[in-house]
Amino acid sequence: MKKVLMAVALAAPLFASAAQAETIRFGVDLNYPPFSKQGPDGKPQGFDIDMAHALCAAMKVTCEIVPQDWDGLIPALNTNKFDAILSSMQITDERKKAVDFTNKYYNIPSRIIAKAGTTVDQNSFKGKKIGALRASTQEKFAKDYWGKAGAKIVAYTKSPESFLDLTSGRLDAVFVDGAVGDQEFLKTPRGKGYAFVGPEYADTKYFGLGAGIAVKKGNKALRERLNNAIEQIRKDGSYKKVQDKYFTFDVYGH
Repeated sequence: MKKVLMAVALAAPLFASAAQAETIRFGVDLNYPPFSKQGPDGKPQGFDIDMAHALCAAMKVTCEIVPQDWDGLIPALNTNKFDAILSSMQITDERKKAVDFTNKYYNIPSRIIAKAGTTVDQNSFKGKKIGALRASTQEKFAKDYWGKAGAKIVAYTKSPESFLDLTSGRLDAVFVDGAVGDQEFLKTPRGKGYAFVGPEYADTKYFGLGAGIAVKKGNKALRERLNNAIEQIRKDGSYKKVQDKYFTFDVYGH
């Protein structure tokens, strides 16, 4: 009997170690700076990456980042390539048909970038070209709003490519998440002469209530764990520490 008890006692730390070794795999598009990109050392970096690690620390699990192009994120989640999508994905009714979402972890309006002084209304870009990220809420809104008024919406698999085409004259404007446009274009030498023009766009019909973490339909357990972790890092200061590394304003929104 003593030998059995001793065996159980020796095995207990092994089981505890196995429990601590749980890994949560996050699918991320690494072409969306400052939220996510591949660093000079080849490792993922950005707001979304640091947010994933902060959430994993709160949940006491190991964090794994799985690179995936944007338009393949939901299909890859649903074929178990990873456990959740943490990639600045807006919570929308259309996407809710395919995945379940956590509460938001940030909410930033979208903006038009064009030559400084450009006047913007629905008819401003008739016969002109607007760039947007493929399969994004920005692309859908742009098609329904400016596209129906005669603009051509050009989709890009990587947001930085649209800025290159804007400066080369192949686009007349880019419609993008405000933080991405500010950090990755307007605050760089390439952005000279360009500006956010027109209003902020945050129509909940298109943009939902912010960016959330997507999990497979019916995975209530993981969704609730992530929600609790978001709440925890908001309270313990970890969220603000990550936010302040990249932004000078409150990205969580109202």
